[in-house]
Amino acid sequence: MIRPADLLAALLASAPAALAAAPALAVPGGAIGTLGSGTYAGELPGDASGPVGLRRPEWDFTVIGASSYRAEGLTGSYLLTGDMVTMTSGPRAGLRFRRETRGLLRLADGPKAPAGLRCVLLRDDAG
Repeated sequence: MIRPADLLAALLASAPAALAAAPALAVPGGAIGTLGSGTYAGELPGDASGPVGLRRPEWDFTVIGASSYRAEGLTGSYLLTGDMVTMTSGPRAGLRFRRETRGLLRLADGPKAPAGLRCVLLRDDAG
């Protein structure tokens, strides 16, 4: 016969694993996530007569860890909810990107950023 105290202990022991398996949800933005670590290169769209993208290195940033990035020698943080990336602090604070693929972010809006800006993951440190 199982004692109630043993059952309670078993349920409490399994709770962290059950919670870890469930995705964290943000309301109303969607699941919270992180970007692949590596360098994201800023560029503007090119045209048919030239290169596909026109590099804008002043918009580069590097994801250095969970929800942290480095740009212009400074560190900041970002929040990824669903497919929206919001730079919440640091040199890119206020920029919002839509994540189109694992390695492509397209500017949604932000102060002083050029229209059409996109950031492409050059190197994925995760492999």
